Amino acid sequence: MRYVMTQEARRARSRAESFVGLWGLLLLLSLALHSAGCEQVKGVFARASVPDMGSRLPVTVKLELDPALTNIRLQYSDACNSPREIRLGSELEDVILQAAHQNFKVIDAADKGPAEKPDIQVYLALQQSGLQIQSDNVYDRLPAEIKLEAVAVFRDPSGKLIQERPLKATRKERLLLEPTQHRCEYSSMDAFVHDTAVTLATQFIRETRAVIDPDNQMAQAGQAPAPPAGRLPMPGGPVQPAGTALSFKATLLDENGNLILEGGERVRVRVDLVNTGAAPVQSVSVSLAGTPVLLTQFPATTLQVGTLQPGESRSLEFAATVPPGVQSQRAELQVAVAVAGAAAATPQTIVAAMRSRAEVGTMPGESVSKRPAPAVRFDSVSIDQVPTAAAGFQRPQAQLLAIGIGSYRDQSHSVRKYAAADAGLVAAYFQALGGVPSQNVRVLQDRKALRFDIEEALLDWLPPRVTRESLVIIYFAGQALVSPSGETYLVPYEGGAQAPARLYPVRDLQAALGKLNARLALLIFDGAVSRLGGNGRAGSKSPQWDTGSKGVVRLIASTGLQNGLEPAQLRHGLFTYYLLRGLRGEADKNQDAEVTLGELTAFLQETVPAASKAEFRQEQRPLVYPPISASSQLAALTLSKSAAAGNSEPR
Repeated sequence: MRYVMTQEARRARSRAESFVGLWGLLLLLSLALHSAGCEQVKGVFARASVPDMGSRLPVTVKLELDPALTNIRLQYSDACNSPREIRLGSELEDVILQAAHQNFKVIDAADKGPAEKPDIQVYLALQQSGLQIQSDNVYDRLPAEIKLEAVAVFRDPSGKLIQERPLKATRKERLLLEPTQHRCEYSSMDAFVHDTAVTLATQFIRETRAVIDPDNQMAQAGQAPAPPAGRLPMPGGPVQPAGTALSFKATLLDENGNLILEGGERVRVRVDLVNTGAAPVQSVSVSLAGTPVLLTQFPATTLQVGTLQPGESRSLEFAATVPPGVQSQRAELQVAVAVAGAAAATPQTIVAAMRSRAEVGTMPGESVSKRPAPAVRFDSVSIDQVPTAAAGFQRPQAQLLAIGIGSYRDQSHSVRKYAAADAGLVAAYFQALGGVPSQNVRVLQDRKALRFDIEEALLDWLPPRVTRESLVIIYFAGQALVSPSGETYLVPYEGGAQAPARLYPVRDLQAALGKLNARLALLIFDGAVSRLGGNGRAGSKSPQWDTGSKGVVRLIASTGLQNGLEPAQLRHGLFTYYLLRGLRGEADKNQDAEVTLGELTAFLQETVPAASKAEFRQEQRPLVYPPISASSQLAALTLSKSAAAGNSEPR
């Protein structure tokens, strides 16, 4: 179907669509709330939209969509193995036409001749389409991919061929199963299909604008005739000088989010780049300069980005650890972007304060010595200062994911004041004493620890990094909920008892670890464990931390339903406090400058119960599963080394 829309007609259609759309939205919300709760409603709003690509060009475009494109139907089987069908073609047609109206003065898509003579004719044809869903009964998010290949053919008003441009759209998602009893359909399928249509439509509009207005003059002037055929670029040719359309943003990220670079703290400089032009930009690189004492801590100060396609965005990070003995001073970092060695954008400067950890929190001009010492009666050992790394001790196959959630979106949750800071400190210890390379460390804290973030780290970030020789460490500080049947769930930032669909089952986490086929996966949990749905009742089972996954050792802060102690005097979880003391050498029973898994578990099982009972009149006993015999090969696995350990290889 083709049509020409006048301005008045567009206004009328807009009013009608607004009215119908409002009632449709209300109906959608009603059905969503009735059938699947807030998680479904969230999916309704979490759809992509065609980005703003500039002012509307003053041209008339005769647009023809091939029937093979508008009639695309993709078949698949739902989670219950019933056949289903996606009508992708109608969604594509709607999104492409909407995007075209946003970008060009008149769109001629009518069977009859246009009201105005077209400035350019565009024919969009489908070449290939496909949908793949990876069946996996372990997780409630299944990897899926839609691939579309099309071609846009451009002709002048007389019908003479100008050029052809290929279009490719690949969209990957993890489809969320509907939170109902049957769990057959994918509640996120509609958003997945819509976002795929947006991806192809965005690429199509970007290519069309590049053909019509290669120098961006029409968009700036708002009036100009369509360029003659001789000016139109051929496929693969440069559209604009490289580098002129690059923009970027540099952001400093520190572990506790106070924007003070503390001694021993892990810091990152994140750089987000985008090519806003219509031509690829090649040989892009990002470099870092600045205060020497901080700059020298970064393993690399120049990162290669490569080629950025039109509209493509990319993010990269520089990561370092602030020297433990750093003196208070002002630090500067300059971030610069270059194309083929030449500056491509104005450098950005980041300014921050560096202090020793002991000085953080003092008032301006206040002496550290004047601050009262923490009132820890039983053993005031500071673990906040990260020890010096053992020379030559590297474990390139080790991977660490540290998650700390102290506050939640649902403010009815009890707060774990020190969970986020504990996650950052555990990561720093395993880097300094455990030989884990900085590029193998991922830290998720508070609002950056959504269920999606945790799944992405476990299912996407980890697997390609792990080999059969890998040690994988997962540390989680926060909350866990237990169902009456004993199934245990970790609570992400947005999760809670009122939003069970957003909880993360421990069985899924351990299944993901089991599938990695690593040498060993170590799961460490410190936090509060409570009953899902209120107080326990007769017949309720204890938390099930062991889900039968092979190759996983679990270190849990406490047994049963219990809040792991988090003393204000220590400013750490009690279990994590002794975990770090053990790693720094106190668990080294044979004094060989190495702490093994067997030594660490024995140290925790001895110190945590004694301290909790003697100092806090409470019972807290760590759980180690499976039990580790002192003579077993597993017990001999080295977890940390002190600086005196020399250059010996890890076991």
